[in-house]
Amino acid sequence: MMNRKLSIVLLAITSTVFFSSCKKEKSAVTGWNYNDAKWGGFETYDYAGQETGPGLVYVKGGAFTMGSSEHDVLYEHDNVERKVSVHSFYMDECEISNLNYLEYLHWLRRVYVDYPEVWETALPDTNCWRNKLAYNEPYVEYYLRHPAYKNYPVVGVNWLQATAYAAWRSDRVNEMILIREGILEPNIDQMNEENFNQGAYLAGQYQGADGKHLVKDIMVKKGTRNVRMEDGIFLPDYRLPTEAEWEYAALANIGASQYENTNNKKIYAWGGLTVRHHGGSERDRGLINANFKRGKGDQGGIASWLNDGALITTEVKAYWPNDYGLYNMSGNVSEWVMDVYRVLSFEDETDFNPYRGNEFNKKKLDEDGIIDYKDSLGRIVYVPVEERDNVNRRNYKKSDNIGYLDEEYYNGGEQQYEFGVTSLVNNQAHVYKGASWNDRAYWMSPGTRRYLDEEQSLSTLGFRCAMHRVGAP
Repeated sequence: MMNRKLSIVLLAITSTVFFSSCKKEKSAVTGWNYNDAKWGGFETYDYAGQETGPGLVYVKGGAFTMGSSEHDVLYEHDNVERKVSVHSFYMDECEISNLNYLEYLHWLRRVYVDYPEVWETALPDTNCWRNKLAYNEPYVEYYLRHPAYKNYPVVGVNWLQATAYAAWRSDRVNEMILIREGILEPNIDQMNEENFNQGAYLAGQYQGADGKHLVKDIMVKKGTRNVRMEDGIFLPDYRLPTEAEWEYAALANIGASQYENTNNKKIYAWGGLTVRHHGGSERDRGLINANFKRGKGDQGGIASWLNDGALITTEVKAYWPNDYGLYNMSGNVSEWVMDVYRVLSFEDETDFNPYRGNEFNKKKLDEDGIIDYKDSLGRIVYVPVEERDNVNRRNYKKSDNIGYLDEEYYNGGEQQYEFGVTSLVNNQAHVYKGASWNDRAYWMSPGTRRYLDEEQSLSTLGFRCAMHRVGAP
């Protein structure tokens, strides 16, 4: 991942200092003044555009052919080609490393003093390295915590843990922005529910230590206020990428945009028909492009110049990035995505930002209709939307839409996906993409897909985060 100090410097360079642009403007439709207490105090400020968060790379959206690039050797027919479009977004340059995850574990243990189970729940399963007929105990003991592996991808993390990490990262990055802008002072004494959470801050339920450059409240003489969402200073949430986003970013088919040939797909995350490097300097030509299993009993080739350099995982910035600047999209570890798995996802009707897994929620309100107080971990509480809230709504009615278009959905019954009963998958089965150090080349094709229960983890499976691009692409 990007050096932490460098990330902060880049954030400062690209910062949108919204409160420096406070100037009186007139409404084009009413003639009333903006940013003027005498005219009601409606505020609007210039927005210079979304800054790139730490560790992220910009991926410009567009159309592409999603699905298989090679013969479906397993005959599962779960990745039939279809044309879709995705909005612009940001993707982590690298897989989340052991160092990145250890920082997270340290924060949880330091802050949630009275809730040690939060830290315990976040711990990766280091026993995932064990094999009944292999001696892998050194990886169980050393892989996560020894500095020799600090820049290797974290593994043994299940889908729920990866999702929780992304939520934590969102709060830390947005807290850092407030500190950088002088709105808050750093507070390492945060404890239990009194920790910075963006939702709690926006709801007025987190105070923090005031900085030296507070936001002026134009309605109160010499008054100040909290940052609002409308100010545009907060970044959107970090999250797992959708399957469509991950596949689009892995293909990095930006060269096809010259002729709008979205059917001209790559087999791997790089150009060409082989797994060997064919560009760059002459000394690099013929080297292996990714970390994968070359054949039975062959984890990396013989110990020579043409070896892929790794028998298990390797550093997250190993090999060459693809055309979007993303490392290891076709090897090293497979990666979790947000989607719930369905075999027939290609039959889904949505061709813009396709995603299966929506559960629509709303902020929990108290008896007075005010946002309810945050929970014991300092987070705003969300509850499922109810059908009575959406009587006249056409685009959805209920909260859980994971089973939409399933046969059981139309039969009027509850979702019937039960593991090993009516199907081999259920609503807790999530998609993961890409090949790992222990996979054959077939899985390096971005269109391939597999699934795993959200509470399970593998020594071959990691993750990276994504973020929505607000505004124009």
